[in-house]
Order: sequence, then structure tokens, then C-alpha cells
Amino acid sequence: MPGSESSVVTSVGNRRVVEARKLRQRKHRRRQGRFLVEDLPILQMALDAGAQPVEVFYCESQLAGSIASTLPGLLRQTGAEMVAVSPYVMEAISERDTPQGIVATFSLFESSLLDLSVGGRELFVVLDRLQDPGNLGTLIRTADAVGAAAVVLIEPCADPFDPKTVRGSMGSLFNVPLVRTSDVSGLFAWFQKKGFCVVGTDTRRGETWGDSLWAGSVSLVLGNEARGLSNGVRPFVEAWARLPIVGNAESLNVAVAGGVLMYAWLRADLGE
Repeated sequence: MPGSESSVVTSVGNRRVVEARKLRQRKHRRRQGRFLVEDLPILQMALDAGAQPVEVFYCESQLAGSIASTLPGLLRQTGAEMVAVSPYVMEAISERDTPQGIVATFSLFESSLLDLSVGGRELFVVLDRLQDPGNLGTLIRTADAVGAAAVVLIEPCADPFDPKTVRGSMGSLFNVPLVRTSDVSGLFAWFQKKGFCVVGTDTRRGETWGDSLWAGSVSLVLGNEARGLSNGVRPFVEAWARLPIVGNAESLNVAVAGGVLMYAWLRADLGE
């Protein structure tokens, strides 16, 4: 285990600790160019995906279980700065009621459409100005589960590096390419050039379940929680899919609807 008792940080006024705590806010994540990750399974998935931590805060007395005992050594092997802290300091850094003893920072990242190789039968999940980081995290996790090629965020959108998004993604944030853009016309021109069918969702129109819409490469566009698809996006939608509502609910949560339709695409992709 790196560090020693004499080097343990015991003050929340320590510069490293102060800067890490600021990462709960989006403006500071942007300024520092990094974000916080805790929860041991997420950290393990980040390492499995080849992500490079910048800084690792750990508290030896809080490390328990097989994952917690091996993670510090694995994190150290990446060359990250290892910072031993007291339980009091770890509680100040962590957002968990019961800290697990490790919090790491990672550099912000994103992909460009030009970086992505397409040519076959891909699914792109396009999120039109989502507001809730929990919904965003859940959608990223589901996109990872179905093997989506990328998640595209039309700005302004919830921050994919918000702690709630990171937790909701359960580490899938590190597995699925993320593209952020405010160039709506350029985005859909790219989809047209690549031969994608742009499928939107609507509670009142379109094909139920969208069964005939999933052949070939698909761009599934999901709208804002309160307003649905924006007026700037709707003209680019080529086909509509809807999910049946037989009860009294007015609509479905966007993460639920998106998950059902992503699995409809996967079912067609698997030929089931």
C-alpha cells in the first residue's frame, strides 16, 4: 500500500482536498478538466476500460472486501498520484453516507463524430437537451448494455460527468463513446451521409414499438423530460416510434422509454 502514517492528509483545508471537493460543481469540473469517481465497481470498470486516473484518495481504515483491498494497488500501477487521507477527510470528499475508502479523479473526455468508425448496423442514441443527470446516467448504461455505437448529447444537456450521472451509468460512461454538440443541422447531415435512419419518439403518433424501423443503422432520438423533442430537431426525424400506454399515465420516463426502444433495436439486430 502506498503512503505511510506520517504522510496521511488529516485536514480538509489541504489544497488537493479542497480542489477535489470543488469537483461536485460543473464549473469547477470544466475549470480543472477532471471529475470525481467513487463506488468500487465503477472504479474497477474504469480500469477495465483503460481509463487513466489522475489522483487517488484512499483511506486504509475504510478499505474492506476483496475489491477494496486490491484496487489501490491497481490504481497505483497506472501512475496516478496516490493521496492517503484520514477517515474525516474521506468523508468530506465522498458523497456516500458510508465511504468505501477510495475516490479517484479522471480527466474529462469526449469523442468527435469524425473519430467514430461506422459501417454496418449501428445504433446511435441521441439525447436532445436532457436535464436530469440520473436519466442521462441510466440511458448511457442501457446504451452500453445493448452495444450502442455512441451516445450523442445535444447541448445544453445534463453533464455526463455529474456525480449522479456517473453513478447512474454504473461505469458505462467509460465504455460508450460520448459526443457533445450544439450543431444540430451538422449532426443530422452526418447521419444522412452515413445512411442512418433517424427515429424519433412521440406518445401520439408513429408505429407502435417501431418494429419495422430498426433495420440498418439507426439514430434513436430522445427528447427533453418536460418538452420532448425540440423544434430544431423534429424536422430531421424520418420515422416515429411510440410505446403503448394502456393505463392512466400521461407519459413514460425518458430513460424507461429509451431503454425499451433500445432493446427493440437489439432484438431486431439479433434477429429474434
